[in-house]
Amino acid sequence: MLKLRVITALILLAILLPAMFYTTPVPFCAVALILIAAGGWEWGRLNAMGSTVSLLLGLIMAILCGLTWYAGWLEKPLPVLWTLAGGAWVLTGGALLRAGVTGWPRIPKALRLVGGMAALWLAWLAVAQARVMGIDFLLSVLLLVWVADIAAYICGRAWGGRFSQGKLAPAISPGKSWEGVWGGITGVVVLSFAWVFVGRWLAGSAGTGFSGSLYSRLWDQHGALVMLLAVVFLSVMSVVGDLAESLVKRSAGVKDSSGLLPGHGGVLDRVDALLPAVPLAMMLIHL
Repeated sequence: MLKLRVITALILLAILLPAMFYTTPVPFCAVALILIAAGGWEWGRLNAMGSTVSLLLGLIMAILCGLTWYAGWLEKPLPVLWTLAGGAWVLTGGALLRAGVTGWPRIPKALRLVGGMAALWLAWLAVAQARVMGIDFLLSVLLLVWVADIAAYICGRAWGGRFSQGKLAPAISPGKSWEGVWGGITGVVVLSFAWVFVGRWLAGSAGTGFSGSLYSRLWDQHGALVMLLAVVFLSVMSVVGDLAESLVKRSAGVKDSSGLLPGHGGVLDRVDALLPAVPLAMMLIHL
């Protein structure tokens, strides 16, 4: 199983890294579009839609993203859209976790399908805009989510249940602990301050190295305290995205969103934490 995970990860990196670092954003945006379209197909399956309807949802997602790209939205700031998307994620994410696994089937299926497709579309638009803004900015957002996840896993395995009573969300994801959440937040805080200070050191005392990153933008526009609060908020919301997808899978009675990525599950299993984090990052820098 571990060998399969490593092989799949290496193949994904061999595709994503050249696309990300290409001189124009086009290859990365195209790869992200394909992945999000696959996520649309998985979303249909998770909501008990047939194979034909699920494929149709994937096609609709690809067309929607393509039309958005064609209309030139990747170069537009869209502050109102990101504020609405951020507010929707905070309110909806909290409501979903409060209702729990049993509350998911009570939501009308049409609303579930539309809501999930909207979340996927917003995630693609956000990550595509992030790449247009610069590799530094995109990497800083992606690494925030990845570091939060890795640090949470390490701290959860090492200290889970040692300092807190009860699990984070036992009915949704029994393996997650509060220690993991705190560890993830700590890792993100260290990452953000290190990114800013190391970047400025590399650029010299008078420079603002890595000024295109999420962290440097927040620091330069609003100060260190706002940056600190922002990265903690994004770390927490990445956990909300992870738990929301786990809630849907548990309600559907499946372990993975699909088997598209051998050893890793499906596309949604890999991007669940990014779904709220990237649109919210776009919201924060446009406030």
